[in-house]
Amino acid sequence: MTDQVLIRNGRVIDPANHLDKVCDVLILDGKVAEVGRVNGAAAKAVDRVIDATGKVVTPGLIDIHVHFREPGDEEEETIASGSAAAVAAGFTSVVCMPNTNPTIENETDIEYVHRKGRQARKTHVYVMGAITKNREGVELAEMGLMAEAGARGFTDDGHGVQDVSVMLRALKYAKMFDCVVAQHCQDDRIAGNGVMNSGYYATILGLPGMDALAEEAMLWRDIQLIKKTEVRYHAQHISTAGSVELIRQAKKDSLPVTCEVTPHHLLLTEEACAEYDTNYKVNPPVRRQKDVEALKEAIAEGLVDALATDHAPHLQSEKELEFLTAPFGIASLECALGLYIKALLEPKILDWPGLIRMMTVKPANVIGIDKGTLGRGKQGDVTIIDPEADWEVDINKFASKSRNCPYHGWKVKGKVETTIVGGEVRFEA
Repeated sequence: MTDQVLIRNGRVIDPANHLDKVCDVLILDGKVAEVGRVNGAAAKAVDRVIDATGKVVTPGLIDIHVHFREPGDEEEETIASGSAAAVAAGFTSVVCMPNTNPTIENETDIEYVHRKGRQARKTHVYVMGAITKNREGVELAEMGLMAEAGARGFTDDGHGVQDVSVMLRALKYAKMFDCVVAQHCQDDRIAGNGVMNSGYYATILGLPGMDALAEEAMLWRDIQLIKKTEVRYHAQHISTAGSVELIRQAKKDSLPVTCEVTPHHLLLTEEACAEYDTNYKVNPPVRRQKDVEALKEAIAEGLVDALATDHAPHLQSEKELEFLTAPFGIASLECALGLYIKALLEPKILDWPGLIRMMTVKPANVIGIDKGTLGRGKQGDVTIIDPEADWEVDINKFASKSRNCPYHGWKVKGKVETTIVGGEVRFEA
């Protein structure tokens, strides 16, 4: 049941409407009814008043890249546990990746994820379908039927589509349904069996490296295909200075190309792997300091469209395997906001409106949903943040089922206090 909620005296930041001022937000019947000074009868009609003095009030945060592991690996995460983690982190909308077991590759799979999301009653759960059957890069999945069932786009995330003819065909199909194609840019012939960034540290650690060229070669190839097809294309978790240059040129050429960056590629470097701690093993790998700086410059320039966690939960028993065989991935949904503040706000790369833009309206535009704004009549998805709250990341307090997070014990600033989804308070700190 939706609440009639009045949020008083918060610093309301709504980049979609160029709004950044202290005011009120009124939510009635699950929709934004008013943003401004709310008094009189409207103020008296509410069930609940939230005093947001000193807090930041934003459109509900959106994460367009999460792994909730269902169906198939429910011991790592479920849509219910992932959704609980999402609202605790201030995310009112998330997009699940299709690399589950079995792969999300037909309309029944799409409907299953949507149904599980509704049953969880936490965040809005969206999903992308696989580009190819079983993500093997050979035969296209049922893209049209998945689009009809509500898939927000297509990706073989975890694998790049290696065959250029298959990718070209996928782009042509996606254009018919006006869906975005998201790519995990990695040429497997170059990446080989790499488990960390190729370079000095991989050499001294005796671990096979993954060359930056593996990412850049596929991104360059795909950009040539976009020049031919003009299809909406999204480069997932870019991690190298070379990728930044490719995105810069694609945008200069006015191509429909977007990209995202993760917290770990902004905060960690290859040096983190020096102790063979598999919590730092992620794909694409954490890179060099010059790559981190290039990504931050790209964000400051406005080249990056979305901040996305790539929340990838795994069992402790899996992450305790040796570095060569442990799975890739970091679970970071619940500390994401604090990490972005540490990486981007504290060094003054972005201000608050700039950060919120990359976590609301811009990711909403990437996947084509009418969210990320507090415009009148829009769905009442709101996140209330205490910008001055200092706290320590504690993996033992995660709502997520998994604990494979390298940030345990990190001191961060900025905490989500309240998450409102469709006018209903779904999380309170």
